[in-house]
Amino acid sequence: MQVYELVKHQKIQSMQADQSALEAARFMTEHNIGAVPVMRGGELAGIFSERDLMRRVVAQGRSPGLTKLSEVMTSNPRVVNAEESVENCAFLMREHGFRHLPIVQGKQLRGLISMRDILLWDARHSAKAG
Repeated sequence: MQVYELVKHQKIQSMQADQSALEAARFMTEHNIGAVPVMRGGELAGIFSERDLMRRVVAQGRSPGLTKLSEVMTSNPRVVNAEESVENCAFLMREHGFRHLPIVQGKQLRGLISMRDILLWDARHSAKAG
């Protein structure tokens, strides 16, 4: 199955590079998500996750309200195209130790797949097969 099929009905949630880590933390809490794509000039510039918040903001003693996402995001994250297989996305996440993978078409953000999305898909897929 193509990865975009799993997320095509989800609203694309993203933030801008000049927004603060505090705004991102509140946004992720409000939307119950663990990471958010970071945009600059309409293109994907990075990704900011709960892990980035803890390691690059809190543990470093930075003020979340004064820290721009561009300073603490993971720049140039690994991405997949919309036609990528769900299985390969799961493999990439396991191999590289991340839980979120932006889906792009050219420079355009099409969605964000999470390990949770893959696990739920796998559970449904296994139930149908069994």
